[in-house]
Amino acid sequence: MHVGVDFGTTRTVVAFADRGNYPVVSFFDHLGDSFDHFPSVAVVRPDGRLDFGPAALDDRPGVRVRSFKRALAAPDASIDTVVEEQGVRVRLIDLLVGFLSALRAALADDSTLSELIADDPLESVVIAVPAHATSAQRFMTLEAFQRAGFPVVAMMNEPSAAGFEYTHRQERTVTARRTQIIVYDMGGGTFDASLVDVRDHAHEVLDSVGINRLGGDDFDETLVRLALSAAGTSAAGLSPGALAALREQARQAKESLVPQTRRIALDINDRPVRIPVDDFYEAVEPLVLRSIDVVATLLERDGPARDAELAGIYVAGGASALPVVPRMLRTRFGRRVHRAPYPTASTAIGLAIAADPDSGYTLTDRLSRGFGVFRERDNGRQVVFDPIVSRDETLPTAQSLRLVRRYRPVHNVGWFRFAEYSRLDADGQPVGDTAPFGVVLFPIDPALRETTDLEKIPVTHISDAPLIEEAYTVDPNGIVHVDITDIEDGYRRSYWLGQSGNHGDQTRPQSR
Repeated sequence: MHVGVDFGTTRTVVAFADRGNYPVVSFFDHLGDSFDHFPSVAVVRPDGRLDFGPAALDDRPGVRVRSFKRALAAPDASIDTVVEEQGVRVRLIDLLVGFLSALRAALADDSTLSELIADDPLESVVIAVPAHATSAQRFMTLEAFQRAGFPVVAMMNEPSAAGFEYTHRQERTVTARRTQIIVYDMGGGTFDASLVDVRDHAHEVLDSVGINRLGGDDFDETLVRLALSAAGTSAAGLSPGALAALREQARQAKESLVPQTRRIALDINDRPVRIPVDDFYEAVEPLVLRSIDVVATLLERDGPARDAELAGIYVAGGASALPVVPRMLRTRFGRRVHRAPYPTASTAIGLAIAADPDSGYTLTDRLSRGFGVFRERDNGRQVVFDPIVSRDETLPTAQSLRLVRRYRPVHNVGWFRFAEYSRLDADGQPVGDTAPFGVVLFPIDPALRETTDLEKIPVTHISDAPLIEEAYTVDPNGIVHVDITDIEDGYRRSYWLGQSGNHGDQTRPQSR
């Protein structure tokens, strides 16, 4: 069984390969009701037990935790990140693994795929992350799927997967002259856009841009604010349960909007509130404009030549179903906008196509985020940024990308402030969306190898430093691994950039 799993902010969608077709899996709750997705919801029961998916939506007591995927997009997200909701604290990794374990069990026992899995167990699973995801987000997503028992064979960027689904359905819109599409992917918590060149079933991502915290949840909050204002109250005037219920109403109302809708009906403490839909569209316009401005950077990449090669803009992701989104895209760019027939399922279907060994689709993708390190200079009095991997670097498809640097330092302690960045300014400094990984300290001076608190050691100049090697490995999932080694005695420290702080595996010195 070959499956694609789109772990979303508000819903998780699964599709599978079935002789050239890629149907979406439905799930059943304890009452036998069917869902075309697995709700991305957790609930913490009074006894501390966690329930997930449909089981988290029943009427039993508990604190619901929604949109916990958004915590992955925080610049400081790590394996130690804690999510807090109404005074309840849960480790993010526990939420992720628990949720995906529940999904795995539901696929086997309570889904339209259950009977098929019994005869044809999961063989390969392809998962997705936002194109703009940090190495930490990629690491934790992959780690959670693997801990939950999914046989993950690949991890794709979400708009790249949606691009597969687009050409599978609408291959004729891509011609010999117009070979490129822009995939506009607005989900519940993140926004991504990718410029993709399509040659038959071979896709090459030319560039990807995105905003880590922009999506349907922000539209929901906008509608909640409008409703509270119309009711003459504020969020502080509602109980936590009433506010959570209002947010859920807003989400459902938003997802039900069609071009003919004139008013949005909500209830606040059993009091009806009516919001003119035009007021809602006006309020969310700045959010949509933020995404459109990002898309404009893709179109400006090569000027008129890019426009001549563009077959259109493909709109995917649950939040992109909001009628104002394609309308604003058409107004801004004057290009044909293709709407996904199943916007919440397009990524999952594309992932299932990627998982299918007989589909014939291939992908060349890019990192979309650069990686580098801030280094000490002048005995620690200055810090400079050293870019190591460009954001335009092509992701390896099989073997990992490896970069090695060797040098003799001039300081006794190496301070490495690793960071990912979306772009560099004219002086080579990271600007915009930057995600730091904390500080890694490496004892250059062998006499400091037993020191447990290197932060307290003054940075001083040394003249007989050993030969140091920095080796950076970028795997096909875009996850960065760092080895720092004293070549002369074999002392090494290793780090997966995505784990917490500056902790890493350590190899003791070898005999010389």
